Amino acid sequence: MTLLVSWIGVDTHGTASAYIAADSRVSWGDIAIFDHGRKVFAFRHSPDILGYCGDVVFPTMVLSQIAEMADQGLLFSPQSSCKERFESIKEKLVHQFHKYPRMVKGITADILQVIHISRDPTNNLKFECRLIEWTREKGWSGKDIAMPKKSDILFILGSGSKEFKTNFDRYKNGPDRGTSRSVFHCFCDTLFNIKDEKCGGAPQLVGIYRKPESSAMTYGIIREKQRYFLGARIDKDVEFNRVEWRNDLFELCDGKTMKKFAQAQSQPDILRRN
Repeated sequence: MTLLVSWIGVDTHGTASAYIAADSRVSWGDIAIFDHGRKVFAFRHSPDILGYCGDVVFPTMVLSQIAEMADQGLLFSPQSSCKERFESIKEKLVHQFHKYPRMVKGITADILQVIHISRDPTNNLKFECRLIEWTREKGWSGKDIAMPKKSDILFILGSGSKEFKTNFDRYKNGPDRGTSRSVFHCFCDTLFNIKDEKCGGAPQLVGIYRKPESSAMTYGIIREKQRYFLGARIDKDVEFNRVEWRNDLFELCDGKTMKKFAQAQSQPDILRRN
């Protein structure tokens, strides 16, 4: 169904970055799969990112609407706190769900989890994380997630979470332990070697930096000499460097050549299995 991992990077000044990574596979039981489904969202005009797992059809439609509403200034004001933005997102999710046809409950999963990570509009050192959850048994709920004092994982969700956790036992004791790249290395290594057939496709990644007045970012991903953006392959010759590109080692790359920038830090993964 999904492998979704979120984490933060912390330095001597506090939280410096936050990320959500997901696979791109959407599955309908054992009947069919689609390897280009969007699972993460970055708001273009505010430091907010979302990721989901569980049910697919409802969040795919509604989170796209929510992100566009926010980008057009129709969901919350630029001065809204992280908590206020979370409540606006949750309120819209619940409102839209009430309009969702009850007759499709047979093809709706029993759980939906949405992660919201944001940075305070006035204090760029303050990051907050919350979980919105719906279950068929209990309905909707939301809760605050404590932010770690050091670089660490916030969430590991989805059917692929068990394989990631097992694999992370290697990475958390590896040479790059305690870094953002270590988590992304483990995410990619898990995804590329995963046994869970409901997880697959290219990695997709969104993030927030501590930089004042910056908005969230959606990264292009380079994998096996192919470019992907939100799980979709980019084939046409366009202005690739309109977005920031990372390869599956988390290295900063030139979108046109698909090679690491000469000045970018090398980030080899000696624990990678392939």
